[in-house]
Amino acid sequence: MKELLERIKEKLASYKSALIAYSGGVDSTLLAVLAKKTPGLRMKAIMEDSPSMPRSVRTKAIERARQLDIPLEIHPSRGFYNSEYQANSPNRCYICKKDFYSDFLEVAHREKYLYLLDGLNADDNYDYRPGTIAARELNVSSPFQELGINKIQIRALSSELGLPTAAEPAMACLASRIPYGEPITAEKLRMIDEAEEFLHFIGFRTLRVRHHQCSTGSLARIELGENEMGEISKKKDVFREIAEKFYQIGYVHCCLDLEGYRMGSLNPFVGSFLQRKERKSSSPTDD
Repeated sequence: MKELLERIKEKLASYKSALIAYSGGVDSTLLAVLAKKTPGLRMKAIMEDSPSMPRSVRTKAIERARQLDIPLEIHPSRGFYNSEYQANSPNRCYICKKDFYSDFLEVAHREKYLYLLDGLNADDNYDYRPGTIAARELNVSSPFQELGINKIQIRALSSELGLPTAAEPAMACLASRIPYGEPITAEKLRMIDEAEEFLHFIGFRTLRVRHHQCSTGSLARIELGENEMGEISKKKDVFREIAEKFYQIGYVHCCLDLEGYRMGSLNPFVGSFLQRKERKSSSPTDD
């Protein structure tokens, strides 16, 4: 691990000055901490304040930066209010990242930081991530990815440094819980946020609440981590407790996904969404 740390610090030192795109997650926290520890590197972290970020995650990220002595700027979201983003096409992440990376680059230019860095790692090459296209177009640098460092290594380095993020589950914006083609609204994000916060409160850790619209209203599809799928059946009255809370939040249906939590579970539907869109655009319209 010592050799790996030295490689990262050498890479970071080469930037001279850098603005770090920060979310408080595993990758960006390690990147910001190592940047702060790199001699000769002028740095600051910057975080987007968006309704797509869970409120508890926002609070924790800010507190974590304070505890770790990471200089942090909170930047208001512009991308969330982009109508193209709210339409929720498979390009949603690209639109969002293009907007907030552009905003961050303006800050970097104004404050004379030479580079904007993000926490993408080598594993991010293997999922549908249109946001990475925006990063490349805008010349955002990804030191972990460039060095071939994967998530396991990032967690191991975080553990060695005693960072509180070392064992935290993967984090993604709340909009990723809404299937492509279903509009993103602040109300849907509120419902998802409250539902997931409740599941965390009653003891579940690795989870997602996928938000679907059906003819009778909103449906919550709960994905739990592999270890927790067995635990849920042992908790007395937990199904009724979850259902009652979700009804209060605004869901009319809730169900447990028997496949459990998996990253990008909505991504396999990108093809079918595009096919529906193509059929709709090619079908005759009424006069």
